Amino acid sequence: MTEDREAALAAALAEVLGAGEVTGLRRLSGGASRETWSFEADGRPLILQRERPGSARSAAMATEAVLLRAAAERGVPVPAVVASCADGTPAGAGALGGDWLVVERVEGETIPRRILRDDDFAAARPKLAAQCGDALARIHAIPPASVPGLAGGDQLDQLRQTLDGLGDPHPALELGFRWLERHRPPPTAETVVHGDFRNGNLVVGPDGLRAVLDWELAHLGDPLEDLGWLCVRAWRFGAAPRVGGFGTVDELVGAYEATAGRTVDRDALHWWEVLGTLKWGIICMLQAATHLQGVVRSVELAAIGRRVCEVEHDLLLLLPGGAEALPPVVAPEPPVAGPRAGAPHDPPTAGQLVEAVREFLEGDVMAATEGRVRFHARVAARALAIVERELAAGDRPARALAERLAGLGVADEAELAAAVRSGDLDDRWDEVVAAVAATVADKLAVANPGYAAQM
Repeated sequence: MTEDREAALAAALAEVLGAGEVTGLRRLSGGASRETWSFEADGRPLILQRERPGSARSAAMATEAVLLRAAAERGVPVPAVVASCADGTPAGAGALGGDWLVVERVEGETIPRRILRDDDFAAARPKLAAQCGDALARIHAIPPASVPGLAGGDQLDQLRQTLDGLGDPHPALELGFRWLERHRPPPTAETVVHGDFRNGNLVVGPDGLRAVLDWELAHLGDPLEDLGWLCVRAWRFGAAPRVGGFGTVDELVGAYEATAGRTVDRDALHWWEVLGTLKWGIICMLQAATHLQGVVRSVELAAIGRRVCEVEHDLLLLLPGGAEALPPVVAPEPPVAGPRAGAPHDPPTAGQLVEAVREFLEGDVMAATEGRVRFHARVAARALAIVERELAAGDRPARALAERLAGLGVADEAELAAAVRSGDLDDRWDEVVAAVAATVADKLAVANPGYAAQM
């Protein structure tokens, strides 16, 4: 954005808010459909969110403003809404765009690894699971009729449509779908669901939970969706506790039940944890596709594609027989560099070249950069480490996969995925799980061999 456009944005904010001065306007993020800005109005710290021009999410922020106010009335810790497009269209709002929201800036930390490890939050961590349970119970108590515009729909069906649209079958994910289809919990009355309640969307201070952020995925559905999502391993960021890396299921559920006044079905909660894990795997595939299809070229998005096997590993741990079937994950050893053995290329080998570039990124580049560039240098170095391990593994994983597929009587992974989906292999469940688990372990040995040990 040019200086002129920034000045126009600051002027629009001043008029809408009735402020004498808007200062410190700073872009915080740039998502696919939404912009986030930090600023001060007469010294008051505020946040502006607005939809990008041309976004298909029309009226999303107007709904979010209504939802935030309804949540605050129920005692949910949320940023206070200062102004929004839901309040009408003030004369000076043109530069803000059609869909926008201004909220108070809540001081605190959102970066999960800091919340889970820094001494500043040592006193907060034991409280967080219970605070999250209480907040979720309050969210689910919001009358759906008070927030018009929230969509519903079957989450499992929506995930199925998304995966089919990607055209990239994964037998491990199909095992998850098959189990979920056969073990659906009884339907419950729909409530307001946050849709992305997890570590990373929570503002935490030394005193504990201060605010719940990012309501753009809110919808109507089963309240256990939110609890199950918070239990997904991806949100633990290497920490052991099952709930967000900071607490236990008993703490989460106990506080939820106390506030909500109803009992949580633990089997249904497990079902939603399985669905949440499956959902994260498909999200990883979607993010990689965004890069591969040229929508947004990003080394970060590209690398996320290799995280799908992490999710498959987590999914197998949650499914019957999966934990027992997973073999040890061992990183392949690179071959000892020797004579060229008939290859026309001069040394160094491909693996040695990749190693040299990775060491350059980890050393010189990371030392000379900061912020986003430094982060992407780290991601790029990790991506090259994956390439090193894949080169070291050679064709062994492909040969092993072919043997497993032949043992199951299928030609390829697409045929195996289709057979799992149709139920044709239901009577060979343990055999299929064992074969899929071995393949997942081979993928994980290349993508992230230390992942399984982080349990």
